[in-house]
Amino acid sequence: MNTYTPRTDEMHFVLSSVLNAPAQLQALPAFGEIDPDLMQQVLGEAGKFVGEVIAPLNRDGDEIGARWKDGAVTMPPGFRDAYQTFWQAGWPALAASAEDGGQGLPSVLEAMLYEMLSAANHGWTMAPGLLHGAYECIKHHASDELKAQYLEKVATGEWLATMCLTEPHAGSDLGLCRTKAVPQPDGSYLLSGTKIFISGGEHDLTDNIVHLVLARLPDAPPGPKGLSLFLVPKFYPDGTRSRVHCDRIEEKMGLHGSPTCVMRFDEAASWIVGEPGRGLNAMFVMMNSARLHVAMQGIGLLDAAWQKADTYARERRQMRAPGKGRSAGEADLIIAHPAVKRILDTQRAWVDGGRVMAYRTALELDLIKHSQDKARVEQAQRWCSLVTPVMKSIFTHQAFHGGSDCLQVFGGHGYVREWGIEQIIRDARVAMIYEGTNEIQAIDLLVRKVLSDGGQSLSSLLDDLLQDFPAETPGPTRAWQGRVATLRSLTAEIVAQAGQDPVLPFEFADDYLRALGIVLLDWAWLRIAATRADHMPDKESRWLAPGHALQRWVVPEFDLRVGIVRAALPGTCAA
Repeated sequence: MNTYTPRTDEMHFVLSSVLNAPAQLQALPAFGEIDPDLMQQVLGEAGKFVGEVIAPLNRDGDEIGARWKDGAVTMPPGFRDAYQTFWQAGWPALAASAEDGGQGLPSVLEAMLYEMLSAANHGWTMAPGLLHGAYECIKHHASDELKAQYLEKVATGEWLATMCLTEPHAGSDLGLCRTKAVPQPDGSYLLSGTKIFISGGEHDLTDNIVHLVLARLPDAPPGPKGLSLFLVPKFYPDGTRSRVHCDRIEEKMGLHGSPTCVMRFDEAASWIVGEPGRGLNAMFVMMNSARLHVAMQGIGLLDAAWQKADTYARERRQMRAPGKGRSAGEADLIIAHPAVKRILDTQRAWVDGGRVMAYRTALELDLIKHSQDKARVEQAQRWCSLVTPVMKSIFTHQAFHGGSDCLQVFGGHGYVREWGIEQIIRDARVAMIYEGTNEIQAIDLLVRKVLSDGGQSLSSLLDDLLQDFPAETPGPTRAWQGRVATLRSLTAEIVAQAGQDPVLPFEFADDYLRALGIVLLDWAWLRIAATRADHMPDKESRWLAPGHALQRWVVPEFDLRVGIVRAALPGTCAA
C-alpha cells in the first residue's frame, strides 16, 4: 500500500519551462520578485508537508471517517492536528493579500498545492477547499463591518467556511431555493431553511465555521434573480452559538473523511453579503474558483492512481511479456506487457497535459487580477471562461475512468482494500457531480459561452492557441492545426443550426466539450514537446512515452466526437 508522493520537480518543469510562468509573473507589479527558485522552494516545502503530514492520514480518513453525534461532528484521528499545523504554517493564505493576513503569492502556486493535497487525501482537503473562494467573496462583496470580523480569519484559514446552496428540491436549479431571510430592525436577517450536501458544515477542525448561504427575502421574485447571499457563523463575536444545526451527515460512496452535512437554519441571525437579489453574482466568485480546484482534484487523484499502478506494475511478476530484447528479469514484470504500458502511458498523458492546461488557467487568473494591459486581461478572461468548464469536466471524468483503468493493472488485488486504489475510485466519483455536474459544464460551454456570441470567443481562443506554433510546422503540429480547423467549421455549423432549433445543442453539448478538450490537451502536449529536453526532470524518455500514447490512444477520440455532433445536425450524416 504505497502512499502518494508529490513529484514537485515535474510540476515545476511544467510551470517554469513549459509555461514560462516566472517571466509572466515578474511582468506584473504584484509579483516582481517572483523567480523560479522561490517558486521551486514553495513547491518543495508544500510537497514535503503534504507527503509527510497529510498523505498518511488518508486510510484512517476512509476507514474511520467523520462521526456525527447529537449535532456535533468528530473528524478522523489526526485530522484536527494536521489542519491546525496547516493553517498556522500559512498554507491556506498562500495567495491571499498581505493586508488580509496572506502571503500575496500567485494563485498558480495555490492551485498546485491543492493538486497535491487532493492526491494525498481528498477527504481532508475538502475542508479547506472552499477557503479561497469564500475569502474572495467576502473581500469583494461584504460590508466593511463583516470584513473586519471575518475576512482575515477566513483568509488565514483560522476559521473554515462553507458554501450553502443546495436544498432537497433544488440541486442544479438554484432558482428553486426556498430558504427564507427575514429582515430585522438592527439590519440583520433571520435565516430559516434546510440545506443539504454541505461539505464541512460541522466539524472540530477549527473553532468557528463561516457559512455563506443563499436565501430569499420576503418580497423577492421567484427564480435565481430573487436570491440573496447571507453570512452566518457557527459562533458570533460575543461567543454565543448561532441557531445553525447539523441534523446528520450523509453515508456516502466515498470521501468518508469529509462530513457532508444536512444543515438546518432555525431563525439564525445573519448579515447580507452584497446587494439584495444579487446573491448568485457574489456566490459565483466562489463557484468559478471552486471549479478550477475541482479540475485540480481530478488531475491529482489520477496522478495518485497512476503512482500506485506504476509502482505495482514494476514489482508484480507474472507471465513473460511478448517481444524480444528484454532480460528475463524484466520480461516477467507486468510493466513489460503492452496492455499495461498502454494504460499507464495514457493516464500519464492526461496528468501531464492536464497540468499544462490547469497551471495556465491559474496564471490567467493572476493576470486578470494584476495586469494593467486591458487586451491581455480580455484574453485571459476569454481563456478562463471557455477552458474552465472543459477542465472541470474532462479531468474529473478521467480521474474516475482513468483511475479505474489504473485499478485494472492490479487485477484482483485492485478490488480489495489492501492497496488503496479502490478508495481513489470511490473518492473521485463525486467530482463529476459537484460544483456543477459535467453535463452542466458542457451546456455552460456550448450554449452559454460559444453560441451566445456566435462562436466569436471560441474562434479567438483558437487563434490564440495557433500563435504558439508556426503555420508550416510539420508532423503532429500540422495534424493538430487540422483539428483546430475542423472544430472551427463544426462550431460554425452548430451556430447556423441552433438558430433553427435551440434545443439541438443540448443534445450533443458533452460531445462538443470533449472535442474541444482533446484539442486543448493536444496543444498542451505540443507545448511540452517544444520544450528543450535538457530542461526535463528525470530523462527525456519519461516524457516521450506519454506523448506517444496521447497521439495513439487519446487524440482519435476527436474524430469520434465530431462525427457524433455532425450526425445530429440536420442535413448531415456521419462519414
